[in-house]
Amino acid sequence: MWRQRSENSVKTRLHVDWPGLRSFVRSVSAKMVSSNQDIGYNSKVEGGVVVSKADAVINWIRTHSLWPMPMGLACCAIELMAAGASRFDISRFGAEVMRFSPRQSDVMIVAGTVTYKMAPALRRIYDQMAEPKWVIAMGACASTGGMYRSYATLQGVDRIVPVDVYVSGCPPRPEALLDALIKLQDKVGTEQSAKKLIEG
Repeated sequence: MWRQRSENSVKTRLHVDWPGLRSFVRSVSAKMVSSNQDIGYNSKVEGGVVVSKADAVINWIRTHSLWPMPMGLACCAIELMAAGASRFDISRFGAEVMRFSPRQSDVMIVAGTVTYKMAPALRRIYDQMAEPKWVIAMGACASTGGMYRSYATLQGVDRIVPVDVYVSGCPPRPEALLDALIKLQDKVGTEQSAKKLIEG
């Protein structure tokens, strides 16, 4: 295995002698959706050779294994639980592993009203999550404070953590959360992951 660097991308060539590689690569490349050709198979080269950009491979892996850290603070948490059930099946998007440990989570889903008393605990859990990490603000209360314009309610979770996707509704349907997850996957798929890994 060797790596060849170019100005705009890091390309990795991998030589594998595996009989089923051609059919595997064809099925994977048919499933990958991209604006340009990120992965390809060159049948003119002997053996199995897969050429791809490191960004494309890392982002593809990350988009299909987003493990949520559920912060169910109010009624939106019921809709979050429904999204994990069989009718809506969040596992279709690789996010079925709800980890209640911040060190094993990738995306925090803030579902419900955030009070000023809860805000430091939420921020502490966010800080304990490993990089890269993302946040979904689920519902009107998490996004803007909702109907609670009081001294006790935080007017939007984006005041204490950076939010990547906002979900409107009171409470939002499970389909809205799945739509937010798809939007987050699109965002993760366009990041420059290899550059961030190299630079640290």
